[in-house]
Amino acid sequence: MTGDPAGDPLTVRRATAGDVDALVVLVESAYRGEESRRGWTTEADLVAGRRTDHAEVARAVAGGDQVMLAAERAGRLVACCRLQLDGPGVAELGLFAVRPGLQGTGIGRAVVAAAEGEVQDRWACVTMRLLVISRRAELVAWYGRMGYRPTGRTAPFPASADIVPLDPELHFSVLEKALGRAGSDPPPGRDARA
Repeated sequence: MTGDPAGDPLTVRRATAGDVDALVVLVESAYRGEESRRGWTTEADLVAGRRTDHAEVARAVAGGDQVMLAAERAGRLVACCRLQLDGPGVAELGLFAVRPGLQGTGIGRAVVAAAEGEVQDRWACVTMRLLVISRRAELVAWYGRMGYRPTGRTAPFPASADIVPLDPELHFSVLEKALGRAGSDPPPGRDARA
């Protein structure tokens, strides 16, 4: 845990160009290197190289068919995600990261809920899609508890000189959730308590 006072509100907002460097550091810390091993989302034993870079995050922050959300508690960046329009009524959640020492505290669940509200408000989306490394059963189960279901589809893992899967069979499972169904809770506002 950190020294953040208990009960401080989690504020989720659209990221700006001034956030790009901090967002890159946050995403890298959640997925790569030794710091990522403090959390349960690490991919350090599955993938070598970077998780993102300045150019990718800057494109998401610039807008258009993408938006980057930044979550702060007590003025400190603690989580983020990228949302991208992926066809009529469909958005994709990606670059989702929670600071390793704060994983498992409810921040991730609050950010996903805010992201769902954002894509409904911004693009009138009715479906959220995400890709999870197929070998990460605990992540598939975590998303499942929030209503994301495997579609049966897969996607190849994007290997490059900077991103090297340590298992040549590595691929993504595609999960989806229908948003705004009758009887579901309305999405939270831009401020949510974790």
